[in-house]
Amino acid sequence: MSALICGSFAYDTIMVYTGHFKNEILPDRVHMLNVSFLVPEMRREFGGCAGNIAYSLKLLGGEGAPMGTVGKDFDDYAEWMDEHGISRGHLKRIDDAYTAQAYITTDLDDNQITAFHPGAMNYAQEQAVPTDGSVTLGIVSPDGRDGMIQHAAQFAEAGIDFIFDPGQGLPMFNGEELTQFIEQASYVSVNDYEAELMRDRTGLTADQMAEKLKALIITRGPEGSIIRTGGETIEVPAATPTALADPTGCGDAYRAGLIYGLQKGLDWATIGRIASLMGAIKIERPGTQNHSFSKEEFAERYRKEFECELVES
Repeated sequence: MSALICGSFAYDTIMVYTGHFKNEILPDRVHMLNVSFLVPEMRREFGGCAGNIAYSLKLLGGEGAPMGTVGKDFDDYAEWMDEHGISRGHLKRIDDAYTAQAYITTDLDDNQITAFHPGAMNYAQEQAVPTDGSVTLGIVSPDGRDGMIQHAAQFAEAGIDFIFDPGQGLPMFNGEELTQFIEQASYVSVNDYEAELMRDRTGLTADQMAEKLKALIITRGPEGSIIRTGGETIEVPAATPTALADPTGCGDAYRAGLIYGLQKGLDWATIGRIASLMGAIKIERPGTQNHSFSKEEFAERYRKEFECELVES
């Protein structure tokens, strides 16, 4: 079963300000704000939802390829993908645009100021879901708005099961559009806040959403996950990280776990645990594509975390 991972590619430039924003931004002067921060620490990471999911799926041994639009500055990222055996067969380069960029400055209170340039992501709708039988599972993750709408419709029209996981892209859609995504998708994966936002915008309760899907997955951070499927509610425990280095990309690692479990035809309790462990492994390392493990290491940690063996067949 080959997965098509629809979503964004981005460079994340992360800077650390060794002070406190609150000491530099005066409340009675915000109407004429002009501040500058010295940032002695900086790193540049490969990111974007499609890239992150594809990286973690490759670690697990899953089969899939990301699909997205990238810019004229993508060469370094392309080299990284080639080094890690991640397919670039479904990428489209936009020659007059930059790859999406996030510039994130964090202070000592973990407050963040972020500037995001969508760049080539705005052309996501120029890519189409293949209908030649090469794709048997998909995911629509955060991307350009028109691209997300188009790719969901294409998966549905082709009869390909797919996960709708809107993430930070959810506020772009109104209730009617979100209801349409739910009608088209086979699976919906959201966190608890996003689930409430979807309920408010669509008027559908979690039970009503689940009735339209093969499964509704709701993550709850350190409280684990809930999977509603076939009239049943499965409680999935959270895995325990050894460190809390960086939460960025944990949702993408979790998505990779879902895709892998579906590819293997595993039961939902096992799929949820794989996804949970992927999130814990990711949070232990800074950046979104810097975690790694062998199949044996993952299986051993799964056994220790959940006190059972990971049985894949």
